[in-house]
Amino acid sequence: MRKHIVCIASEQKGNEFLEQASSDGWRVTLVTRKSLLDAPWAWDAISEVRSVEEPAQPVDYVRAITNIAGSEKIDRVVGLDEFDVITAALTREHLQLPGLTSSYLRRFRDKLTMRNIAAANGIPCPDFIGAFNESDINDFLARVPAPWIVKPRFEVSAFGIRRCESADEVWDVLKDLDNRNNWRDHPSQFVIERFIEGRVFHVDSVVEGGKVRAAGVSQYGKTPFSVTHHGGVFTSSTVPYRAAIRKGLETVNTHLLKAFEYDRGVTHAEFLQSSATGEIFLLEVACRVGGAYIANALEYACNFNLWREWAKLETATKEHPYKLPKLRKEFSGVALALANTEEPNTEHYVEEEIVYRVKKPRHVGFIFHSKNQKRVEELLSIYSERIANDFLAVAPAKERYDD
Repeated sequence: MRKHIVCIASEQKGNEFLEQASSDGWRVTLVTRKSLLDAPWAWDAISEVRSVEEPAQPVDYVRAITNIAGSEKIDRVVGLDEFDVITAALTREHLQLPGLTSSYLRRFRDKLTMRNIAAANGIPCPDFIGAFNESDINDFLARVPAPWIVKPRFEVSAFGIRRCESADEVWDVLKDLDNRNNWRDHPSQFVIERFIEGRVFHVDSVVEGGKVRAAGVSQYGKTPFSVTHHGGVFTSSTVPYRAAIRKGLETVNTHLLKAFEYDRGVTHAEFLQSSATGEIFLLEVACRVGGAYIANALEYACNFNLWREWAKLETATKEHPYKLPKLRKEFSGVALALANTEEPNTEHYVEEEIVYRVKKPRHVGFIFHSKNQKRVEELLSIYSERIANDFLAVAPAKERYDD
């Protein structure tokens, strides 16, 4: 009898995970929002699909999967999106299935918990404080030089982040949040942090047995904060393999995941290197696949796809243990932006290094692949300008992912 994995997806993503799990011989059930039933899922890999009504809360997914368990044995439950990770854990706890618990996973979802654990283990973080006590906040603002950012503890990307140049601005933000009179926007749901200028990197890892088996190290062009709040073309590219900063990032990433006691799965960690001092700081870490086609870019550069490796880790057994593919050391980059038309026509973009074209409404993007790092950087520079001139649209910054 085939083993059965249930995948929660509140957003349309993770087709490679579904395909790999099916290819490994598992029965795949997808649980998603009703409005996503017509999305381009990997239908050949899906044995069954269940939907939840909107707006769906975690308990709605737990109930739907519990109903499945009434007639079909479930062996694994996985959440594919950032906001599905805790939901999947709650489901596993309710059904007494193996996997990470919701209390453990808080360290990957709550940026304050994340920083407290990291700092306690000697991993540098920008100076920070939870927005709880007025006196403590004033002491922090007096001690830590401006500017600061007020950051949501549970959001993703750079949504909801406010930059403040003065203590009065910080208090204006906190008072505005408090006046909204809802728990999601309560000041205690935010962390105050020193803003540090610098370059932002991401390390995307495959972890087995508590060890990093493979990791892609990349650098953003414009920071996610800048793209979210000011618009522009998002870019990310492979960091040279012999670069000193790559070795430093790999070291701190390994230390971080060991401190977090992470045993098996994939992670997306973001780090900042201070322009002033060169020091590396943790920005955030999540136990899921990074967005913006990062997994696809890494597949071209390094020969591993984070979605597929995650699925292989979840479906591995003693009889069929996890096996990492042969890795390579080449270069890739992704350029991505909002488009001013529903389906941008990019046929006139013909460079041979274009190996992937983003096909998503109101988006334009490419992945470039080459054995030459300078060529990838050259193409990212050229295409950032071309995309901006031909297609770029700028949307108002969102406070929340679901605005």
